[in-house]
Amino acid sequence: MKLARLGDGAEIFHTLQGEGVSMGEPAVFVRLSLCNLHCVWCDTDHTWNFEGTPWKHEKDAIQGYAKHRKEDVIIEMSPNEVAEIVRGFCRRRVVLTGGEPLLHEAELVELMAALSEDGEEWFFEVETNGTKMPGAGFLGLIGQINVSPKLANSGMGEELRLKPTVLAGLAATGKAWFKFVVRDERDITEIRSLMERAGIPGNRVILMPEGRTVEALDSTAAWLAERCRDLGVRFSDRLHVRLWGDRRGV
Repeated sequence: MKLARLGDGAEIFHTLQGEGVSMGEPAVFVRLSLCNLHCVWCDTDHTWNFEGTPWKHEKDAIQGYAKHRKEDVIIEMSPNEVAEIVRGFCRRRVVLTGGEPLLHEAELVELMAALSEDGEEWFFEVETNGTKMPGAGFLGLIGQINVSPKLANSGMGEELRLKPTVLAGLAATGKAWFKFVVRDERDITEIRSLMERAGIPGNRVILMPEGRTVEALDSTAAWLAERCRDLGVRFSDRLHVRLWGDRRGV
């Protein structure tokens, strides 16, 4: 399986869940590489913005930013090797993130099964963009599905970023929470339309301000929190940004 590289190893680290319904929970993060989407504001662009690709990113405006060499940002490991690292943290909540983790579905099933062999109680979360429906083997092992459908503010066409039938299927599992990254009121209109199209219940919707800095979050958070209150949906901050900024492995 292809994981994001961090230093000499894989981007596997013990931290607090920074977003969504389990924000603040201590967990071990396993960051997979590769993604089938390319959001212009993505904060994990090292998982997909490789040399030779045509995708644009907001960081292009930063002096010195360049697309990533694959050999610098990807490391390959077996599910059993990853499981051994995860066990070393003595933490039973594991967040499978990316990139798009479901591009590695078969390997993730092996990983979760390997960890579960010790007889201890594990809890697995996956963070996905909602364009791929996992199979029964994966759904039987995963405890929580954090779905983040991409809106027009991501800079991609709707046919690529939104799969309403997949979103409806994920909602039907009873394990999914739907987290939307919001910049302005136009996003609220798009979210409400998508909820109706895909049958996403309001009590499973979370709205979160977009931003890789505290200043960017603060420019949206106050009015978005008010809109969440009025709409009857959850608000999520980005805890990891407030604590550690735009840093990896924390």
